[in-house]
Amino acid sequence: MNGVQTELIARAKAGDRAASEQLVVENAGLIWSIARRFYGRGVESDDLYQLGCVGFLKAIDGFDMSFGTQFSTYAVPKIAGEIRRFLRDDGSIKVSRSIKEQATAIKIARQKLTGLYGREPLISELSAETGLSAEEIATAETATASTESIHRQTGEDGFTLENVLTDGNMESEIVEKIALREAIRQLPEREQMVIQLRFFHGLTQQRVAKVIGVSQVQVSRIEKKALAALRSFM
Repeated sequence: MNGVQTELIARAKAGDRAASEQLVVENAGLIWSIARRFYGRGVESDDLYQLGCVGFLKAIDGFDMSFGTQFSTYAVPKIAGEIRRFLRDDGSIKVSRSIKEQATAIKIARQKLTGLYGREPLISELSAETGLSAEEIATAETATASTESIHRQTGEDGFTLENVLTDGNMESEIVEKIALREAIRQLPEREQMVIQLRFFHGLTQQRVAKVIGVSQVQVSRIEKKALAALRSFM
C-alpha cells in the first residue's frame, strides 16, 4: 500500500468524503473486476458495480491500518461479499455453513472484546482472538450482514434514515412496525444503491452521482422517488 493511498484511507476513515470518493474512482477497475464475477445472475452490470462500491466503502470503514494487511486483501472480500449478500437476499446464492460458523465466532469475539476494551475491537484484535485472517473476517461478516440500523446517525447533518422517513409523529409506533430492510428490498436496484450510499454511508448527492455514473439532478430525482416509495410501503 503506497503512501498516497495510505493517506487517502486515513482521511476517508476520519470522515473525509472527498477522499472516499477519490478512492472509489481510483479503484473502479478493481470493483468492476469483482462485479464481473457475478454476471449472468439476473442483476444488471451497473447495479453489480454499485453494490461493489457499497462494499468498497464498508471496507474503508472497517480497515485496520495497524494490522499490516494490504488494503486490497481486505477490500476484495468486502466488495464480493456485498454483492453476494444482495444475491443471497434475492435468493440467487446461499451462505455456506462454514461461513455462518465463522460469523458466529466473530460475533462472540466482538462482544467479548468490546466488553473488555470498552470499544469496538480492531480487525487485528479479532484476528488474534478467532485465529481468522482479516480476509476471512471480512468475508464472513459481509456475507452474513443485515441492513444497518435506521437509528444510525450519518450524513452531513447527523440525520438518520428514520428521521427522513418519518415526520416524528408516532415515532415509537412506526419504528416498532417498520420492516425497513424488506421495504428497501422492494425498491429497484438503482434506488436501493442511492439510499445506501446517501443514508448508510453519508455521501452527498454530488458524490453519489460520480459513484453511480449519473448527474446530481438524476440522483436527487432517484432519491425522492425512493423515499416516496418507502413511505408508501410503510
